[in-house]
Amino acid sequence: MRLDKFLTETTDLSRSDAKKVVHRGDVTVDGEVVKNTASAVKDGMRVEWNGEHLELMGLRYLMLYKPANVECTSKPGLYERAHDLIDLPNVERLSIVGRLDVDTTGLVLMTDDGQWNHRVTSPKKACAKRYRVTLARPLEGDELARAVEDFDHGLMLDGEEKPTRPARLEMETATVGLLWITEGRYHQVKRMFAAIGNHVEALHREAIGAVELDPELEPGECRFLRPEEIASF
Repeated sequence: MRLDKFLTETTDLSRSDAKKVVHRGDVTVDGEVVKNTASAVKDGMRVEWNGEHLELMGLRYLMLYKPANVECTSKPGLYERAHDLIDLPNVERLSIVGRLDVDTTGLVLMTDDGQWNHRVTSPKKACAKRYRVTLARPLEGDELARAVEDFDHGLMLDGEEKPTRPARLEMETATVGLLWITEGRYHQVKRMFAAIGNHVEALHREAIGAVELDPELEPGECRFLRPEEIASF
């Protein structure tokens, strides 16, 4: 790999900025200053920029505990972005694997592995997502029984031509429940409860497939996925 390419892969430097730091003599390879941007970096070589050891990380897979008022977008907007919470080189290369609304909290997966992203999000895979839902008014008795049946059969949402896929609803209290869905339509969970005459006050994603939000994480924190978590998709 060319030295300037190596720098862009291991730092946030653009290709033009990488060339500049090399020409300035800020980069060493195996302890020697190298000013030729086309110099080849081979396996086992030690590259440093201003004394900092740089290493290729390969493909990355992370889970993030998304707080409220954080957007799952790559473009700057009114809110802080999920990417802004990740302290890694080339963070913009990470794609969000299943977005959450700005006011929804919980598990967000991020990766720069496009094929893995597709395996998780492809509608054909029908990957289940589990949400904890807090409702504005109680859902119990006969109304709860009808809601469980309606969710299981599929709901017609406003503006949609097809009903939702079967979803599983289990209420823990009269206003707090768990919902499993296998698709990701726009504001789907909120619209599903609106379709039965209720309103979602708070929404939190706990799991995607077999990957559970790590209870050790605080809102805004992230960690790399474990090998078994990556392989579960």
